[in-house]
Order: sequence, then C-alpha cells, then structure tokens
Amino acid sequence: MILLIHQRASFIMRIEKNGEQVAVSKDPCEALWQLAEAFPEELLVWIEKDLSYFLRKEKLKDCFDHDLLMSSYAVKTKFLSGKIGYVDQLPFINVKCGVKYPTWRMSSDVGGIKGQTLLKFRDMFKHISDFDYLLNSVAKLGQQNGLFCYSDPQMIDTVRDKELMPSAGNKELFSFVFQHYKSIRLWLLFWCFVRYEKAFPIGALITALFQEKYFKKDIDLSRIELKSNRAGEPVPSIDVIIPTLGRKQYLLQVLEDLKIQSLLPKKVIILEQDPAPGSQSELPELQTQFWPFEIVHHFTHQTGACNARNVALKEVDAEWVFFADDDIRLEEDLLQKSLEELKRLGADCLNINCKQEREKTIFHKIKQWGSFGSGTSIVNADFCRSLSFDEIFEYGFGEDQDYGMQLRDAGCDIIYHPKIEILHLKAPRGGFRELSQPPWEKDKPKPSPTLMVYVKKYYTPEQQKGYKTELFLRYYSSQEIKNPSKYLKRMEEGWRRSEEWADRLMTSSSKSTREKFINEV
Repeated sequence: MILLIHQRASFIMRIEKNGEQVAVSKDPCEALWQLAEAFPEELLVWIEKDLSYFLRKEKLKDCFDHDLLMSSYAVKTKFLSGKIGYVDQLPFINVKCGVKYPTWRMSSDVGGIKGQTLLKFRDMFKHISDFDYLLNSVAKLGQQNGLFCYSDPQMIDTVRDKELMPSAGNKELFSFVFQHYKSIRLWLLFWCFVRYEKAFPIGALITALFQEKYFKKDIDLSRIELKSNRAGEPVPSIDVIIPTLGRKQYLLQVLEDLKIQSLLPKKVIILEQDPAPGSQSELPELQTQFWPFEIVHHFTHQTGACNARNVALKEVDAEWVFFADDDIRLEEDLLQKSLEELKRLGADCLNINCKQEREKTIFHKIKQWGSFGSGTSIVNADFCRSLSFDEIFEYGFGEDQDYGMQLRDAGCDIIYHPKIEILHLKAPRGGFRELSQPPWEKDKPKPSPTLMVYVKKYYTPEQQKGYKTELFLRYYSSQEIKNPSKYLKRMEEGWRRSEEWADRLMTSSSKSTREKFINEV
C-alpha cells in the first residue's frame, strides 16, 4: 500500500510505502500519476492530513477486495453540491453515509484505487489539475465502463459531525456536467438555476462549452483482474420465488427449465393468484409430477406482486434468492453461472440481462446498475430477510425500483451482467398482478402517485425539481396543448394532484389502513 497524505487536496505533506517516505511531486494530481506508474501493483490510498490518524489500515484489504474498485468516504468535504441532482436522478447521487454505498461521487478526504487501474485513465485525464475533479472524473467515467465505485465508511474510524460543504463552485459544476453528461443536460442545469436558484450563471455556462467531452468515452478495463476474496468459497444454495396469475403453461415451462439446471434450486416458492371468488388452483402438476427440488405452493385470491413476494420471502431458507418472472426461459447453467459470478465479483445482487426474442443487448459491460429487476435478479438472502416489498406500490408500479433502493440503503450493491441472459417471452395475458383502474385515474395526476411516492422517498430536493422539469419537457411535444402557458398550468395541476395522492398513500402506513383508504375513495 502507498499512503498519500495531503493538505486540503492542494499540497502533498508526505507519501509513505511500508513506513518509508517516497519522493514525488508535491502536487496531488501529478503525485497520483507518478505513483501509479511506479507502483502499478500497489493500492494507492489518499487521505487528508487531519484524518490520517483515523485511517483503519487493517480494514483496507476488506474494502479493496479486488482490483477493479475505487472507494472513498467524505468526512469533512464533498466535491459537487447537491445541485448535481438537477440533471441526475440515478441512485448514485443521494449517498447513504452509514453503509458501503455505490456512487461515483468521490471525496479527497480518504479513498483508494489500485495503481494499474488508475493508469487506464491517465491519457484522458492527465491534464486535470484539481484533485477532487480528477477523482470524480475517474469514478464517473469508470463506473460506466465497469469500475466499481463506492462510498465506504469502513475506511476510517470517525464520523461526520456536520453538513458537508462542497469544494466545487458553479464553474466546476457546469464544466463537470458538460464533460460527463449529454450536452442537453448542461442546458437543463442552466434552466434549473434560473428557475429554482434565481441565478443566471452565464459565465459558468460559457466556460463549460469549451471543455473537452468525456461522455460515453470508452475505457478498456477488461485486462484488470476481477477476483474477490469470496472466489474460493463453495457454491451456495438458492431458492426461487415465482408469483403467477393465469399463465399455467408458461409457469410449467419455467419449472422444466429449473428442473434441468446444472445447479438445482433448493426450493421453488410459487405464489399462485386468482381473484375470482371460489376459484381453485390450476396447478395440480405441482403435486402430481416429480420435481428434483422442494415445491412450496401458495394459492390466494388476493392479487398483487408486493404481497406475493413478501409471502414468498418468509419461506426462504437458502443463502440466495432468485426473483423470477413466470414467463421466462433459462439456459441450463444459468443458476450456477450466476452464483459463480456473484462470488467472483464479491457482489450481493446480480441483475441478469433479460431480453425478448431478437432483442439486442444495449449495455455490454458488467457494471453497477441504477435499477433493479424484481423478476430477473439474484440477491443475497441475508438482505432479503430484513426487507420487504412496500405494498403502497400494489396500486401501481415502482415496487422494483423501491426494493432496489432498500437494498442499496442496506449496503447491497446491484450489479448488471450482460453475458448471463434470460429470454423474456412477454406472455400476452396474466402475470402476477391484476390491473384495474386506480382510484386516482379521474384526477389525471402526473406522474403516477406511486412513482411520486418513490420520488418523495429517495430523491433530494434538487433531484425532485430536476425530475419535474424533465417530465414537463418530455410530454410537451406529445400532447395536444401547444400553448406553453396553458400546458404548464395543466402539468402543475397534475403534479399537485400526484403529490396529494402520494402523501395520502404514504400516510396510510399500514396495509389495512391503505386498503380501507383505497376502498373509501
């Protein structure tokens, strides 16, 4: 390990390797590149001078358990202000500080990266002279190219005692957005400043337009070995959860695919739903046929994906859970390959590449994922036992996004894998939820109140305003009102009604209270 101790990200105090000092540049950016070149096999750790006494060196091996990883933790300062939320509503922005949380938002307070990994970014970023700007640029571009980036509190034995102040001003913010996002996001940021900040940062806007563009630039990290400390562990057990409604033949095909898996599931938990009074199960095959795994079958007249999965989760006793849809096809080695990759990556959740027939893969690299597929994911059961699907979302959509955020807030990162695939048949009817007209349909709220619940639960104030602005712009070209003033008035009214419904749903905290509330309206 190489320890780089700096003062306020502007001056190197000293650099240590095995207790001995190393002589390099006093500029943090230049020093980092020189150290990466000289010691590519070493972990490069930076830390602010006043925090160096709190560094938990004995924990660094656990924090950096493979080479394709960059982590930091903000104790005193952060680089960008919360205004980055105006242009970015992905989960990586609003960082949960008490757990290991996926984010590209790096801090110069304390952090680290392997030397050879950092070198992959040298040609692109060697001209950057601001240390915080450099760290955040490496992480932002790196995350899109398969670098795993985290805020990790295990690195240091101290906690935040006050609100973090950003070191970057508007000039750095605008330049960063132009360089790392689609160009239209720069104009969105400018508009949000005018609309919500009552500011007109024209100088920062013009400066940004003259910066080099990094958005979607390719960084080849394929030669960096990714093999976590878990790689030698034996293949664990897995349970499968499948909610279903009216798709008997599709479901039986899924069971046939599970039957020939090279690694058999320990248990398959099926939640069969039929809302018709007096109806009975359509799946006698679950009892009359032989299955090489335990079948747990629940039949209910109550429909709803959230309730079904919550009932199923109580039956899980394996080490991993596969959340599956009832209309998919699986290769015979899917479960084994998935669990082997989870071990290799040191991950706790794998989002499998789910495609329809003849659909092409869009993202081709293993990467941290901003979403969660509640019918295509494998999750460490230790997290599942303490979480549940929020039944507020039973009345609409968004339960998968919400569960994904619960996982992240609990310290579980979600990794997308393009090379492990599921075929989604998209059955024309049935499924796991019975769709009926929601009680707010006549109010025409925009967005859906369940999506507004998600926004209120997880977005920062800036993310909420950015989402609202994007929503208004997105629908303007596709609706009949072309008068901007009239359109804005209608959308504001739709937004207000959505907020009212979301607040009423969130206030109805218990399941019985929510059902009573829905029935009353």
